[in-house]
Amino acid sequence: MPIQNNSQEVVAPDSHSLLRGSNRLHIALVGMPNSGKSTLFNAVSSTSIQTGELTGTNKAYGESIIQIGFDEASLIDLPSINSLQHLQADDQVTLKYLLWGDKRPPVSIHESTEPPAPFAPPEVIIQVADATALERHLELTLELCQLGRPVVLALNMMDEAGHKGLHINTNKLSKRLGIPVVPLVALRGHGISALFAAAAGTVRAQTCPLPQPPSPHIRDSLKPLSDTLNRAELHEAFRIPHTFLVMQLAAKSSYFQQEMQQHFPELLPELDQLRSDAALTLPRPLDQELHADSHYQAASLFEAATRLGAPHEGHGWRYWLDELFLHPQWGLLGSLTVFAAVLFVVFEVSTWLDTMTAARLIDWAAEWQPESLLGIVGHAVIDGMIGLVGIVIPFMLPLVLLLVFLEETGVMHRIAFVVDRGFHRIGLHGEVAVQMLLGLGCNVPAISAAAKNSSGRERLIASVLITFVPCSARSAIILALGGKYLGGLGVFAIFMLTIIVIALMGNLLTRLYPHSGPGQVQEIPPYALPSWHTLLHKTWAQTSDILTIVTPLLVGGSVVLALLSYMGADSIINTLFTPITGWWLGLPIVLGVPILFGVLRKELSLLMIYQALGTFEVSTHLDWIQITTFLVFLTFYVPCVSTFAVMLKTLGHKKAWLSVLLSVSAALLISGIVRLLLEGVNYFQI
Repeated sequence: MPIQNNSQEVVAPDSHSLLRGSNRLHIALVGMPNSGKSTLFNAVSSTSIQTGELTGTNKAYGESIIQIGFDEASLIDLPSINSLQHLQADDQVTLKYLLWGDKRPPVSIHESTEPPAPFAPPEVIIQVADATALERHLELTLELCQLGRPVVLALNMMDEAGHKGLHINTNKLSKRLGIPVVPLVALRGHGISALFAAAAGTVRAQTCPLPQPPSPHIRDSLKPLSDTLNRAELHEAFRIPHTFLVMQLAAKSSYFQQEMQQHFPELLPELDQLRSDAALTLPRPLDQELHADSHYQAASLFEAATRLGAPHEGHGWRYWLDELFLHPQWGLLGSLTVFAAVLFVVFEVSTWLDTMTAARLIDWAAEWQPESLLGIVGHAVIDGMIGLVGIVIPFMLPLVLLLVFLEETGVMHRIAFVVDRGFHRIGLHGEVAVQMLLGLGCNVPAISAAAKNSSGRERLIASVLITFVPCSARSAIILALGGKYLGGLGVFAIFMLTIIVIALMGNLLTRLYPHSGPGQVQEIPPYALPSWHTLLHKTWAQTSDILTIVTPLLVGGSVVLALLSYMGADSIINTLFTPITGWWLGLPIVLGVPILFGVLRKELSLLMIYQALGTFEVSTHLDWIQITTFLVFLTFYVPCVSTFAVMLKTLGHKKAWLSVLLSVSAALLISGIVRLLLEGVNYFQI
């Protein structure tokens, strides 16, 4: 039977063009049940998945735009399918999409239904196969190779195959089939990046599978049938590869039989006779012979590419690290372990560095108490520079250096992959977890990192949410006051409240900005030990903005606030803040100045509280409800002028002020509600 490819033309993009926008790829994701196809789809999908049912069926599909390097692709997750032969009506719709997409052929003009799915036909098919049962899945692979489209075979669960002693030579299998064969562990993210890069490369190279004809005795028996079907009017009507049409009609596929009856009834008697004649030359009925030959070809491929050996015994340190960071159940525990390490740096190492640097400078500057205007301005400039040192040396540099180290070793990529699905619920990708982790030290480098690694909607939402992450300065205040007067449970409750607020705020922003960006094909790199040169270079790249953005505002803000104090504006500030401090928050009105000065740097709020109240024993002037209310307000109130400066640069004036509005509104609303709830609880206890 001659092998001909008379399928509809698949127009491949130019090898140098970007596959984006209207030129984006269309990838069909196909696989047998339990192959891990949906796991792969969920691992790369965007935060907004379009779902629906194939026309006239209850079979669901999913569609997501994904990012593949600089390219984009529309990834369609089709219902699971076992074979392309003898399909039920629902499965026939899946085959129709693979053949024609939304471009219906002439043979379907009599159908009253819409196309199977509202997507263009796929330029490439990715088949996800279970590597532990490869022989069975290869039968579907051989059928997909008859469709005349590029195919990529993803061998999923390769780790389990190794544990069972199955050693698969992917290069040999690729050469036999003429398609890329990519080893994959979708559950842990291994091989996903290489898989989609291969899919895009296959389309650019216009590579189609090698012909996989049936065995010679079947091919000879079907030659008369093939010759009869090799007609221009049939090719034009069906627009599918000639070989695929022959095999479908040889197997007496119900759908193609019905279309022949509808459009070419005069050929049916001849086709029936040719099938009968072919069966006479075969040892078994034609259907059974075709089925057996499919098994034989799949088994031959399996035997050629697979070696049975001893199961993989023992595991190296890389395996156990992946068990910690990528395991579907324990992966979050590994991520929490990293968070704990970062918190240790924030509250132990950074505190020690602060006492060795900024704290000593503050003590030195405190000895100078100028009374002249020029001296006060000079002291304010020094205070601003001390504030800069207090941000950069104890909190920013150690945290950024640690996170760059974790990123270069490959740990951060694994954390991002594990938490990706959870972050999808608030409209973001897992990579934001890394930036929020950085925000525990200081929001400034965290927002800078978000700006570099995202754009548009994702950049805005990530930046706004980072401002609600309690940085080391805010955490220090919570620990200092809350730990002393509220106890461990109170401190824990405040931190848990921040997690709840971030989740709710994420949902709110997702509704305000519903159009999400593409899904991310995240790469899981091998573990590596970075050099000091790389660590220092990347740390500087992520912190250099602090000198040009934050320094002028810290110094300028310090001067402005010093002048306000010099001119006796304290009482005016407290009076202006009375509606907030006294009426809404139920706090002494003297705390208006600490709230305002907290915009410059949060640590100043704690010092100003002591100064305003005239004592270090806050409990003599504030009860536990007032302390809780004040801490909640400071937790969500505008982080600091440095953070606002970075947002001005990365988001622009309008969105930066929107962030301030959200921050102030959230702080007032949440702290007011907390106050009312606690007063109600206290009233009923009394």
